[in-house]
Amino acid sequence: MSEQVVLPALGESVTEGTVTRWLKKVGDTVAIDEPLVEVSTDKVDTEIPSPIAGVIEQILVQEDETVQVGAVLVVIGSGSGAAAPATAPVVEAPAAPVAPAPVVEAPAPVVEAPAPVAAPVAAPVAPAAAPVVAAPVAAPVAAPVAPAASAPASTVDAGYVTPLVRKLASEIGIDLSKIAGTGVGGRIRKDDVLAATSAPAAAPVASYSAPVATSAPAAPFVPGAASPLRGTTEPMSRLRKVLAERAVASMVSTAQLTTVVEVDVTKIAALRARVQPQFVAATGGKLNFMPFFALAAAEALRVHPKLNATIDGENIVYHGTENISFAVDTEKGLLTPVIRDASTLNIAQIAQQIADLAARTRASQLKPDELGGGTFTLTNTGSRGALFDTPVVFLPQVAILGTGVVTKRPVVVTDANGQDSISIRSMVYLALSYDHRLVDGADASRFLVDVKSRLEEANFDSVLGI
Repeated sequence: MSEQVVLPALGESVTEGTVTRWLKKVGDTVAIDEPLVEVSTDKVDTEIPSPIAGVIEQILVQEDETVQVGAVLVVIGSGSGAAAPATAPVVEAPAAPVAPAPVVEAPAPVVEAPAPVAAPVAAPVAPAAAPVVAAPVAAPVAAPVAPAASAPASTVDAGYVTPLVRKLASEIGIDLSKIAGTGVGGRIRKDDVLAATSAPAAAPVASYSAPVATSAPAAPFVPGAASPLRGTTEPMSRLRKVLAERAVASMVSTAQLTTVVEVDVTKIAALRARVQPQFVAATGGKLNFMPFFALAAAEALRVHPKLNATIDGENIVYHGTENISFAVDTEKGLLTPVIRDASTLNIAQIAQQIADLAARTRASQLKPDELGGGTFTLTNTGSRGALFDTPVVFLPQVAILGTGVVTKRPVVVTDANGQDSISIRSMVYLALSYDHRLVDGADASRFLVDVKSRLEEANFDSVLGI
């Protein structure tokens, strides 16, 4: 007896899906709950498990074909002889196994290409450093250092040294304090410097070459391998089409602007360094800045509900929970899984949810509902080194917070007595984009100031969760 497998409902408001890849072909045996087909919707890319066990008799929806929820995808039989004739005409569809080939294998050259490039680049750098440091680089660089360090000794022990002689010693790399002058009163002459180049020169060159080696550890920039996409054309994926439509709709239908503040997270950096071993032992993962940003934002949303609201026609809906969506960069596009009730969680819980949701998002293992219900979005624009950007609000939300890269730099610090000094601090930019139809600049600033104060105080010990 044969049974039909239909496209199930994959979340709220999902009405259709696109078959992206069949994991089984006609004639294959499938077990209950074994992945059967990959389907893409406007919310999630996911695998559809088989609800029954049996043999694939017919595949009714081909790859890249879009069908409505409830449409029959495949017919699965018991595998008896009666089903055999049904499979014969269907086997003609080799498109199913053939289609995935370019999709699966195409990335292989891309992934493996950097490997051969990295090896030759790394190899020449090390040997090249030796000759450069030992001879050509050391002599000129050491020259200005040598006279600066030996100047007092030269003037005391060797008497007055003319600028000409001092310059010559610098160019050659001679330590004037170690030369016995033959001039009047022991004065060092040009001939004394030239005579010292045969033996004494070797020691100073070697001794001053060390700083040169340590001060230039970085290898020269080498461009990455050219992408195989250069000069090609490909159709937009369903997810990319949805992202494009939503981005345009958001910019057209809302009044967006961005406010930026600068935050000193030096205390959080110190806290992370102090508790990192204990945190890893307790949770199995490292503690980064993202959980602190998420918790600070969630707590501030409780006080500033306009940022955690939705515009519904002429009404404003203020949400009762702080569900933080966070952007995850995947090969297929940007997806935003949700941390629910974030303001009630501790740092360890938020960190674990971020790690778990991000990993399953990239592996296309999210449940549809895990991508829905967000009320505010957090995007780590600094993960690739950006100072900040102006993120686009994800409708129907009214705000999104972008976190830039945390960098150390000199900052003016005022102590309790009002005295200013310059100190090296860990700084980050927070950029809040919001819908001006509901959120005013003053609302945005008050929210950001609260987030800034929470992060700069860094009083998170009681909510670390370890």
